[in-house]
Amino acid sequence: MADVKEQRISIKVYFKLNRTASETHRMLKETFGEQTLSQTRTFEWFKRFKDGREYVEDDKHSGRPSTYTTREMIAKVSEVILEDRRQTIHDVYNRNGLSYGSRQRILADELKMRRIAAKFVSLLLKNDQ
Repeated sequence: MADVKEQRISIKVYFKLNRTASETHRMLKETFGEQTLSQTRTFEWFKRFKDGREYVEDDKHSGRPSTYTTREMIAKVSEVILEDRRQTIHDVYNRNGLSYGSRQRILADELKMRRIAAKFVSLLLKNDQ
């Protein structure tokens, strides 16, 4: 998609030129072609400028930032695992305070590790069985 910020600036310019939201979207389609913001997004930004908004950048988002992929956290998890490979994912959580999903993603995606469980085999079987 063409630079979204550039399109927002264009929407603001058309608003200041007293164009309608429909005219603005039509002009954006002529300018940016298939890379144009959807009509809904165009109308949404047009309304924001109509309500007095001056800047075109995204608003700050609330919530906790993702911290599981930092190099430091991956190194900590790797260190904990290498100390004792028989640990469970819950043991890793107790040592690092990561969420269950974050632990799984670090182990599987970043460290390329998986748990392999030993299978129990009857003692009555012979080696060739």
